[in-house]
Amino acid sequence: MTIDYDHAASLHTLQGAAAALSTIFSSGAPKSLLDVGSGTGTWLRAAIDLGTTYVLGIDGIAVPEEQLHVARTEIELCDLSNPFDLGRRFDVALCLEVGEHLPEDSSSGLISSIVAHSDTILFSAACPGQPGQHHVNCQWPAYWQTLFNDHGYVCDDSIRWQIWDDTRIEPWYRQNIFWARRDPQNAGREPRLKAVIHPEFEGMIKNFDAMIKNMNRYLLDDIDQGRMRFAWYLAAPSRAMMAKLLRLWTSCLKNTRFHSNA
Repeated sequence: MTIDYDHAASLHTLQGAAAALSTIFSSGAPKSLLDVGSGTGTWLRAAIDLGTTYVLGIDGIAVPEEQLHVARTEIELCDLSNPFDLGRRFDVALCLEVGEHLPEDSSSGLISSIVAHSDTILFSAACPGQPGQHHVNCQWPAYWQTLFNDHGYVCDDSIRWQIWDDTRIEPWYRQNIFWARRDPQNAGREPRLKAVIHPEFEGMIKNFDAMIKNMNRYLLDDIDQGRMRFAWYLAAPSRAMMAKLLRLWTSCLKNTRFHSNA
């Protein structure tokens, strides 16, 4: 599957990855780490710098050599919309801001593939309404939590609150990140992960006009090309009509109040 995504236009920084991992692995770096959707390798580089001795990244998009933060041999091309098996397990697996770029019918396969490679997973994915390139499957954390529960994993977002105020880390990670750990006896019994919006999102978007234009371009392209979920197209007319009626109702109320005060 080909995904329309330009890593050169992304805002994922090595500084953010390094700051996050220094907090996440403050007691010691894992010996091996897999990054599912590794992009330019910022998280792989941060893990190496922290002391991880073996890293591997997989991504569905080939990144030019000059954009990589790690050796080419440490990232393999892999269609993440289909199940994958690398034939080994890792101490920790990352999958950060990836699920939203894949069709919803790939969600279950993505989680199945990740859990096949590690008992400890750090996961994040864009929430509904979160802007970005080719966002076709934006879900709240509880959606992904249920999929992890189905495989015997317990989820918690304690790390979200540990890095919440660290401005070195991109706000989408601080908003969406959570742990998934293998614990079949307790899977599904833990509290549901909360749906939250980080306050820095609004300010960040206002400060990046070019980013907004890119987001709008990708959104319109996804709509035109039929990439949105089928349910979106079914609901769009009724939502548009409700929004129109709400605007008319609000306008009528304002006019009524104006005349009553005159």
